[in-house]
Amino acid sequence: MRDAPLTILQLTHQGGPAGSTQSIFDLSQELARRGHRLLVGCRGGVLLARLAHDAGLAVEPLQFAPLSEAARSLADLVARERVDVVNSHATLDRRALTWLRWRGRLPPAFVVTRRTMPLTSALEILAVGLTADRTIAVSGAVARALRRRWQPGARLRVVPNGIAVERIDAPVPPPDLAAARAALGDPGGRPVVAIVSRLKDQHVVLQALSGVERGVVLACVGVEPDERLRALGEAAPGRHRVVFVPLTDRALAFYHLAAVAALPSRMEGLSQALLEAMTFGLPVVASDAGGSRDLITPGETGVLVPPLDPAAWARALDRVLGDADFAGRIARAGRELVRREFTIERAAERTEAVYREALASPSIPWGMPTLPPGSARDDQPATRTGLPPDGRRDRPAAR
Repeated sequence: MRDAPLTILQLTHQGGPAGSTQSIFDLSQELARRGHRLLVGCRGGVLLARLAHDAGLAVEPLQFAPLSEAARSLADLVARERVDVVNSHATLDRRALTWLRWRGRLPPAFVVTRRTMPLTSALEILAVGLTADRTIAVSGAVARALRRRWQPGARLRVVPNGIAVERIDAPVPPPDLAAARAALGDPGGRPVVAIVSRLKDQHVVLQALSGVERGVVLACVGVEPDERLRALGEAAPGRHRVVFVPLTDRALAFYHLAAVAALPSRMEGLSQALLEAMTFGLPVVASDAGGSRDLITPGETGVLVPPLDPAAWARALDRVLGDADFAGRIARAGRELVRREFTIERAAERTEAVYREALASPSIPWGMPTLPPGSARDDQPATRTGLPPDGRRDRPAAR
């Protein structure tokens, strides 16, 4: 019975073009391949709904505001579909599920996945952490940040995001590649530095261009430039060209045209964009913050740069662009690492183990006596299924 298939509801109020959407979809598909019945709950018409529908997964269109209606719809859904596990991936849905659990109307196992470095108040993290049966952090960095904000450690597990390698290895449709080439224009022999991300500190790399000696095409894929970004792009030295590409669900084509992938964001839990770029075999340069530290060993699988430091970014980009041997070495090592340790198959196996654990050992219902934070039960270190207890791979201390 322990290995019986589960009915799993994956839930997010987001679901638009973003790394989290791809991650949720890939996880749902892999869990379905493992024999489980998957339901995907999201707003109708968003990218996640389209991906899930096209893959043959059951899609449950939902509204997430106001909270009372969202909670009522979710209660009806989990009862009607006899859901065993509901996994929340975003703010509004975890609040609705927490409210249902407090009201005694959420009998399935309740699992929360935290995908970014937390900005939520410590009180809310504590309340949700005491209510959910388990909380999954997608990196050791996220887990440590949650613990600093009062997340109960005994219910916290680290399960790194995984990449669907076959998606990266699949041929890019010619129209997607043609569209990417058209967006970039003629590079004129300059290497392309791609930032595939929503608005996340792109201004730092734009400011760094004045110190980058070799001319590049900087492709900011996934952003509509605001006045500040546009001004920085226009102020870049003439040896460079800056291209802004609106949010797209066909960003993989840009990796085929890039020489380097960059990510200046400070808030990544474990970046899907970095995983994609490394799987593809690009050298990566990222801010030394958040989950990027869990993925990149400096000088071995990529380059880490102090956040918000344009001069350091300029030096890092010059090094990767100017030293082909170094760039090739970190690209190969990063590719091997991700394809070995960060596959979607491993992520699904570890996630399923957390679901089984949540079913076997549910949390104490809200309103009953609980042990306070710092007690023997709720102050244990976060653990990762099959990985070191602190959520980090061993690596040299020096950078």
